[in-house]
Amino acid sequence: MELAGLCSLDAETAGTVAADYGIPVVFDELPAMLDALKPDLLDIVTPPPTHLAFIEAAAERGIPVICQKPFCADLAGAEAAAAVAERSGVPVIVHENFRFQLWYAEIKRLIDDGALGQPYQVSFRLRPGDGQGARAYLDRQPYFQAMERFLVHETAIHLIDVFRYLFGEVTAVTAHLARLNPVIAGEDAGLIIFEFAGGGRGLFDGNRLVDHAAENRRLTMGEMWVEGAEGTLRLDGDGGLFLRRHGENAEEPVAYEWNDHGYAGDCVYRLQRHVLEYLRGETEVMNTAADYLANIRIEDAVYASSAEGRRIEI
Repeated sequence: MELAGLCSLDAETAGTVAADYGIPVVFDELPAMLDALKPDLLDIVTPPPTHLAFIEAAAERGIPVICQKPFCADLAGAEAAAAVAERSGVPVIVHENFRFQLWYAEIKRLIDDGALGQPYQVSFRLRPGDGQGARAYLDRQPYFQAMERFLVHETAIHLIDVFRYLFGEVTAVTAHLARLNPVIAGEDAGLIIFEFAGGGRGLFDGNRLVDHAAENRRLTMGEMWVEGAEGTLRLDGDGGLFLRRHGENAEEPVAYEWNDHGYAGDCVYRLQRHVLEYLRGETEVMNTAADYLANIRIEDAVYASSAEGRRIEI
């Protein structure tokens, strides 16, 4: 894959990025870049309010799109973007990379192969430990402090997608969200119960102020348990998987290959490779704009459940 051009309103930053990655030309208007370069693929990494217009510009020119999340400014914008993709026939894939982390691919394989028997439930404890004090998030992602919707909109949305990947579609949610650090605008802790169409249950237990045991606490961001009739599978903070058979006390490590390179096992590369393989006709695509709408609808239901104090059906 060759990076043919870059478009940004920030000329100084764009110049630095272009020099670092050998990008030959920089533009300050997206349509001009698309018309001049006629790229095979557009990767949109701009803020959500720009997404719909940029997707429309690419679709008009027949250019496939990868679009960062949060996907568009709200559900209405995401639905409009999905409609553009459907009308034009131009692929629009959301950059939701957590399901491309290799430990989740291995968990999915083990579930599908029947290693756990009938799957009952999945739970994830999010514990990055980066949300304490007045300087929370300022060194890495300062805009986090101003987000009115934070824990679910920015972070738990990843696990919503992973839960759907592992257990199927969500039919209802019950949530309680809270803000623990007063310096931020949005929620930074919460409990969410998921009900799946197949009868399983899920629990997301998130607290950004508390950490977990890991060499790199951003690698998995927490720990997961998947429980079934014949065993329990545990993901630790270092990407390790451990299987305990039903009725036994000892865990067995699960041997699988993953590369501690890039972000979270190089999941960004794996997502982009997946899109290219799809465009070459080598695989079925995941995370299209239309499919991703389910995640955003679940997110909205989570906020409604917490605000109204009741279970919300999807």
